[in-house]
Amino acid sequence: MSQSNRYQCALVTGASAGLGEEYALQLARRAGRLVLVARRVELLENLAGRIRAEFPDSQVTVLVADLADPAARVKLLEKLSAMACVPDLLVNNAGLGDYGEFSSAEWSKLEAMLRVNVEALTHLAHLLVPGMIRQGGGAIVNVSSLASLLPIPDFAVYAATKAYVTSFSEALRIELKDHGIRVLAVCPGPVHTEFGLVARRDEKLPGMPSREWFYVPREQVVAESLVALQHDRARVFPGLKIAAAAVVLSALPVFLLRLALARRPRRSQ
Repeated sequence: MSQSNRYQCALVTGASAGLGEEYALQLARRAGRLVLVARRVELLENLAGRIRAEFPDSQVTVLVADLADPAARVKLLEKLSAMACVPDLLVNNAGLGDYGEFSSAEWSKLEAMLRVNVEALTHLAHLLVPGMIRQGGGAIVNVSSLASLLPIPDFAVYAATKAYVTSFSEALRIELKDHGIRVLAVCPGPVHTEFGLVARRDEKLPGMPSREWFYVPREQVVAESLVALQHDRARVFPGLKIAAAAVVLSALPVFLLRLALARRPRRSQ
């Protein structure tokens, strides 16, 4: 990675597992300082230890925070200020899902999902963008989903939150372009992480319907997104099959999407 592509301070949310963990691993060689944020301190410390062992010169900081709590987000900024760390890369990866019918959902789980997927992502951008502007540039990676293109039965609220993420990213990109701040929406399809397990309401029930051949390795998702960020792309759908699906879905009229989704296999019950 050339010096021009090196970030002074990269902050990754949801870094304890899944895509967040992979972002941390791939950014370790690209960032002078890496700040890992999540709720599970043991997993974060283990990851930080692995990074320090592989990259002895790297500076890795672990900050434990429940991003569903607005006060925790403000405290996070205070900790960054105390460390004199102004992130020039924000990876908004933290996210929650809930798979099942809306009518039978627990409100507490839906509320937490809205707070993390929408509110926390927006709040962190709002907290960190002024610092990026003051230092003359930066980048924001918002992890959305292929689901942002679809109103998905049994996944209604999650898909709606990701539609927000994609739309917000596009608008923010236009606003921040003159400040030298790049904004990228990453829209992966299914990936083998713990996300699917956490989204299930009952471990005895089948998971979200998806074909194995449609899955993309998390290493590929992160690698393609970092290349897209380097080339200042607005949106990326990692994996050829996912990219092709996105083209088709974007071209379909809404009434055809409704018909297709009404016939989609449902395993929530």
